[in-house]
Amino acid sequence: MPSSLAAADPRAACLQINERSPRGGLFEGDRPRVHPDSNLPWRISPEPFGLSAAQTAFLDALGPAIHGFYRASNLLYQQSVRGLAPAWIHGYLDQGKPAEIVELGRMNRFRSHLPLVMRPDLVLTGEGFRLVELDSVPGGMGFTAQVCERYAELGFDLIGGARGLVDDLYAAIAATAGAPQPVAAIVVSDESAAYRAEMDWLARSLRAAGRPVFCLHPRDLHFDERGLSVHPEEAGEPLRIDVVYRFFELFDLKNIPKAELIVYFAKRNAVRVTPPLKAQLEEKMWLALFWHPMLQDYWRHELGETAQALLRALIPRTWIVDPRPVPPHALIPDLQVDGHPIGSWDALAAAGKRQREFVLKPSGFSDLAYESRGVSVGHDLPEEEWAARLQEAQEQFDRQPYVLQEYRSASRVAVRYYDFAADRIETMHGRALVRPYYYLHGDAVRLAGVQAVVCPPDKKVLHGMADAVLAPCSARATQPPICGPSPPP
Repeated sequence: MPSSLAAADPRAACLQINERSPRGGLFEGDRPRVHPDSNLPWRISPEPFGLSAAQTAFLDALGPAIHGFYRASNLLYQQSVRGLAPAWIHGYLDQGKPAEIVELGRMNRFRSHLPLVMRPDLVLTGEGFRLVELDSVPGGMGFTAQVCERYAELGFDLIGGARGLVDDLYAAIAATAGAPQPVAAIVVSDESAAYRAEMDWLARSLRAAGRPVFCLHPRDLHFDERGLSVHPEEAGEPLRIDVVYRFFELFDLKNIPKAELIVYFAKRNAVRVTPPLKAQLEEKMWLALFWHPMLQDYWRHELGETAQALLRALIPRTWIVDPRPVPPHALIPDLQVDGHPIGSWDALAAAGKRQREFVLKPSGFSDLAYESRGVSVGHDLPEEEWAARLQEAQEQFDRQPYVLQEYRSASRVAVRYYDFAADRIETMHGRALVRPYYYLHGDAVRLAGVQAVVCPPDKKVLHGMADAVLAPCSARATQPPICGPSPPP
């Protein structure tokens, strides 16, 4: 139901959201490009981003399917290591990783552990949602939760509610710890420092509700022979940490103070680390393996036909950029240029602009593999530069594998926002990236909240930016306004 203030005076609603938000919006973003009066590093909408009943139902069904995909991927990797599935599967997923990271991901102690938080990045197209990324160490929970509270104050009903991203997170932590009131530490590294403010806000919000959660730099962890502890200023005695929520990347592990202690006590089962210390589960190559012709029976058996069909409609065709020669009688499965199947990356490098509507990106275990870094859009580059990027991806295969994905063009949707410079409400016809956050509670999956980022229509890579509208999502009975397809590239 729309807020009376937002309906009567959308400008006042935007200003209230702004005034009640911390400076920087818990994420600095591109602050030099933000109007100095704006506390949030994005454009503020007077209302949440509305999703239709059918879209909301789809997101509800998607959570269990994604959890099933993680579970099946985890099992397939283990079977490959044990010789029960082809060795090339774990060979791909271990590519470029140090031996100690591979060994850590294979430990029996963590065999069944899966990510606690799952966030697919979905573009909204004329045919429905289409997947861009699948992230198990996502940022954005804190600042999305903070703006959820602001829109809830205006009277809006949000998917997940005003505090779903906060309270459900602790419920998920308690479930993974197997304890009713576990002490949790959200450990944020220097490499992930841009997200420290939002994680600290989450921890403080949970402590205000009586939940012992603390946001710590790795050097602030204390330890003795029994495990890790936190020494909060407001408590007289140190508190034993039951769960470490890992907000740092495994490629950066060697640079993190006391990382060896986190690993040591995780191995001893003295602390639960989530997301699990499994770099193989954080590879985009899984999206290529999902489409591999030899693995279709496996996915059908492990996921079930309904979930497999849902994911096939969602996941774009993806290929591992493997430079090894393909025999003359063979082809790269389902990869075509101008309707013709190909067996060489060179054919793709020489393709015309309209035949190279693909996205090239690092698969994982790299500082280029998240936040849209290292992404190349084929039809957005001159032919020579596209060929050079594709050649570079092949040359880096041994150290940093790349994947190639079909490009999915988003439809344009209409959103309103407050223009600080003009002091009025404007309408933007942009392209929407929808990010549902799923929390794992044992074997149950909860949709805790949904963030939408609507970017200007000329942006091909969608992500949070100063000229985007960012808002939580609400459910409504009708389809959001679709303005038509994006202009051709």
